[in-house]
Amino acid sequence: MDKQRKTTVDVDYAEAAVPQSERKGIVTMFMIMLGFTFFSASMWVGQKMADGLDLGGFIGSVLLGGAILGIYTGLLGYVGAKTGMSLDLLARKSFGLKGSWLPSAMISFTQIGWFGVGLAMFAIPIAKAMFKDSNLAIWIMVIIAGILMTGSAYFGIKSLTIVSYVAVPAVAVLGTVAMIMAVARGDKTLADQFAQSSGTVTIIGGTGMVIGSFVSGGTATPNFTRFARSGKSGFLTTVVAFFIGNSLMFLFGAVASAYVGGNDIFDVMINLNMFYLAILVLGLNIWTTNDNALYSAGLGLANIFGQKKKPMVLVSGIIGTVAAIWLYWNFVSWLNVLNCTLPPIGIILVLDYFCNRKNYDTVSVEDNCNIFAVVGVILGALVANILNWGIASINGMVVAAACYLVGKAVSKH
Repeated sequence: MDKQRKTTVDVDYAEAAVPQSERKGIVTMFMIMLGFTFFSASMWVGQKMADGLDLGGFIGSVLLGGAILGIYTGLLGYVGAKTGMSLDLLARKSFGLKGSWLPSAMISFTQIGWFGVGLAMFAIPIAKAMFKDSNLAIWIMVIIAGILMTGSAYFGIKSLTIVSYVAVPAVAVLGTVAMIMAVARGDKTLADQFAQSSGTVTIIGGTGMVIGSFVSGGTATPNFTRFARSGKSGFLTTVVAFFIGNSLMFLFGAVASAYVGGNDIFDVMINLNMFYLAILVLGLNIWTTNDNALYSAGLGLANIFGQKKKPMVLVSGIIGTVAAIWLYWNFVSWLNVLNCTLPPIGIILVLDYFCNRKNYDTVSVEDNCNIFAVVGVILGALVANILNWGIASINGMVVAAACYLVGKAVSKH
């Protein structure tokens, strides 16, 4: 009876591997993962790429960056699906119980931050369009959106699935139609528009932008692919969904920059006199990412404080909502710095799984701390943020992987 009661309450398995009976089909997983990538901040990246690359460079950056990001997140997706464990449970294995508090804190901190920024990204442009930048209107919309998005994250994977099934087709279809209409109405081709401002960004620089745009959110991939029925399903749905979703966001941002001087498909749709559809697309686009971010933050805080996931989701939502406007105007640059701290976590999770597969047959762990894994994350984050060469997130992963492997070699002796 107690076991049944616990299963009924914890439908998201914050403290256990997801059983096969609760796994979901490939279509559902694809919709969840695709919705996860519908991230308005990625459109900002598309704008920067359009402002600094020609069309060929833009496409090359999207393909190369998408491939690298796909491999990284795909491996995490595979590990999550094979084990049925969340990022935080995987971190207990690779970092130790106490060591896992570091990755849990970092993922929670960044995801709460992006949740708050997302709320402001929804409220500010709408208030500007409808209420002439009224602060009261901005806060009303922030609060309403915060309540709705926190609610969907609170009810877990089931509500995330519903939101994804509604939002993904609407954003993909309406956004693509608006993008095609903007290009068709322009007096120059897309290639000519890109050529006007190209030359300030290299393909390697553009590739780094593509990877950095979603590498922090992508690190939380196991939180969702643990519901996939197989490792193959977790890997493929992640790679395909992330490539399609991120590519669409970059294109939306690039077209907005080239044809209306904006950075979001919202600006394009407003320019096309599609005001109400623009609000719908903007809201759904942000919602799909924000509820996933808050879901991950709740799992992370639950691991640190030893609490249930649902109360921690509420705490995360309240913090993100209250701080939304401040985060938008003061913290985006810091969040971009923090993005570089998460790839070292992901690569250690992947390495530890493939080096110690038998350890993942159960979720139990010792009350310890893998100091080499912790040091790897710290050094990797420092190198990623300080070294002005190559691609920041990859630099961080290389350093973290080296520290982890040194620690594994030392432990054998």
